[in-house]
Amino acid sequence: MQGNLPPEAQEKLEELQDLQETAQQVAAQKQQAETQLNESETALDALDDIEEDTVMYREVGELLVETEYGSARDDLEEKVENLEVRVEQLSKQEERVRDQFESLQQELQQMLQGGAGGGPMGPGGAGGA
Repeated sequence: MQGNLPPEAQEKLEELQDLQETAQQVAAQKQQAETQLNESETALDALDDIEEDTVMYREVGELLVETEYGSARDDLEEKVENLEVRVEQLSKQEERVRDQFESLQQELQQMLQGGAGGGPMGPGGAGGA
């Protein structure tokens, strides 16, 4: 069916497909950031139950390195803040992509309806509608 589309409609269809891929990528990034945020918030909550003089370790690549309670808390709080901002940005980007997709979809539908409206007199036009 795509071969029978006018070039403008074919271009819009390709743009729609690109936007759909972008939407999927943004959704995956958002889900990953939300997961990291939940894990970081859980770790931060767990610090409330730990004595400040408890020996703590942090993961640095393949190693565990001793760290101080205050440093661990500060790092986790900063990570949570950064992830909250990231999730918010991705939510806004997801919304913009969705709006672009819907707008482009409407343009394509109008384009196709306009093209089909001009051809009902021919036998192909009546069968396609």
